[in-house]
Amino acid sequence: MKVLVLFAHPVLERSRVNAVLVDAIRDLPGVTLRDLYEEYPTFAIDVAREKTLLSAHDVIVFQHPFYWYSTPAILKEWQDLVLEHGWAYGENGTALHGKITFNAVTTGGPASAYQRGGYNRFTMRELLAPYDQTANLCGMRYLPPFCVHASLLLDDERDVMPHARAYRRLLAAFVADNIDVARAANLDTLNPVVDDLPEDDGPGWGRE
Repeated sequence: MKVLVLFAHPVLERSRVNAVLVDAIRDLPGVTLRDLYEEYPTFAIDVAREKTLLSAHDVIVFQHPFYWYSTPAILKEWQDLVLEHGWAYGENGTALHGKITFNAVTTGGPASAYQRGGYNRFTMRELLAPYDQTANLCGMRYLPPFCVHASLLLDDERDVMPHARAYRRLLAAFVADNIDVARAANLDTLNPVVDDLPEDDGPGWGRE
């Protein structure tokens, strides 16, 4: 399958985790990486181009830090402009039917904060319900997020590297159509799926 990663981070030069995750997947065959802030610094989104890319891919990943229980602003702008009635949903809006989508999210707080009764009161999957419902409206298959929690506690790139390798393995498995989508859909996050996948770090990627 072909995977499209729509990446949004407004200050990537300050990123503790996302920059490493992006580097981990940049050379993966079958994966198209789009840095939305780099592509559209003035938010002038090329809707026709984005629709063409969506149509050409089977799996759509929204990668972003979790800002105020939501996404960076450009992803909302992207949704508002690209997911048009009559194309993505509504009468004759079948362009995205059958495609798989999920979020790849980094958070400042630990995983324990994103549980029922935890600091943030809801699970990450519950907090991402608008993406779940958007996928449903567009006839897509929504999967739980891949999460890297406690990014503020990851001191350097060596701490981030296991998460980056896991992310790379996950996307490589989607490209190879080696994901049990039915099983994954019932999980709270996609992270446990990675434990069942073979190592696929590429020629020397992420190794000393």
